[in-house]
Amino acid sequence: MSEKKILVVEDDLNLGFLLVDFLQSENFHVKLCKDGMAGLNMIQNQHFDLCLLDVMMPKLDGFAVAKTLKKKGVKTPFIFLTAKSLKEDKLAGYEIGAEDYITKPFDEEELLCKINVILRRQKEDPYQNCPGKFQIGEYSFNYERQELKHGDFVHRMTEKENEILRLLCLEKNRILKREDAVAKIYGRHDYFLGRSFDVYISRLRKLLAKDKNLEIQNVFKVGFILNENPVKV
Repeated sequence: MSEKKILVVEDDLNLGFLLVDFLQSENFHVKLCKDGMAGLNMIQNQHFDLCLLDVMMPKLDGFAVAKTLKKKGVKTPFIFLTAKSLKEDKLAGYEIGAEDYITKPFDEEELLCKINVILRRQKEDPYQNCPGKFQIGEYSFNYERQELKHGDFVHRMTEKENEILRLLCLEKNRILKREDAVAKIYGRHDYFLGRSFDVYISRLRKLLAKDKNLEIQNVFKVGFILNENPVKV
């Protein structure tokens, strides 16, 4: 099996070199960039299976790098590395599309475990045999193009919006269990990921509001249902 390629973007070169040595010892092919601009340029011009992305960096911080990559359609999964531990920072990281968020200092074995989970999930692609196009009431949803249409209105979905709406469509008119959905989207379930998931549900509700016969209903402590022609009580 070919080596998986990981890009480390970290301005603390002592930590950066330690990460490179550790990951190389685990048979990964690793490159290191010391600031956000250099990391952005490298990841746009080379293929990487995963990016470890420091948040606080000169020239361009990690959040700005991640936002730019998403706008350009770069699909490389990334993990934020940061000294920040505030709830707001973690939620912001997940909202941008991070696969995970690790607070410094961290255990190398824990990091390795998270990396392997993400890479395994990328390989397995459990939805590859599921449909990619859906008719949702008055909306057309194209998962492969990350596109939601309603008449002349066209919305280009973010990666997480796209994945969550697809799960809702696959379970249309049935309960999508919140805990299962969070685990499928993010690879695991915890409080911060659950909060991030709920933010995307709120966004999808607004996007689908043009069709009054569509509703994402909350099932208390269980999950959500994408209902067509919901019964109004």
